[in-house]
Amino acid sequence: MLIDIGAVARQSGLTASTLRYYEAQGLISSCARHGLRRQYQPQVLQQLALITLGRAAGFSLAEIRQMFGDGGALEVDRQALARRAEELDRGIRRMTALREGLRHAAQCPAPSHLECPKFQQMLRVAARSARDGG
Repeated sequence: MLIDIGAVARQSGLTASTLRYYEAQGLISSCARHGLRRQYQPQVLQQLALITLGRAAGFSLAEIRQMFGDGGALEVDRQALARRAEELDRGIRRMTALREGLRHAAQCPAPSHLECPKFQQMLRVAARSARDGG
């Protein structure tokens, strides 16, 4: 049974314009039309969930498109997943350090944040990060 673009949008939580964009990018494909409305196979909902998961993990649409083989079959590059997991780990460590630094700065007893050694360390790390590109 085919699913109308409006139903796919409701069930996936995506807008119809997003669905049309994903189709134009080769991520999903409609299989028929009912009047002017696109119709999709039911498995498009699983493809959209995978796309949403990939986006949440930081993959670009081009990277996600490469994970779908012919007919939309999932062909995930496990090494790409491992690399992304490592990138997320680095980001988590960076954000954790930032959170802890901010908590310290909020409660620091130094008369001025610029007099606080921990705050000075945060500034050096931030400057080095900006200089090194992230």
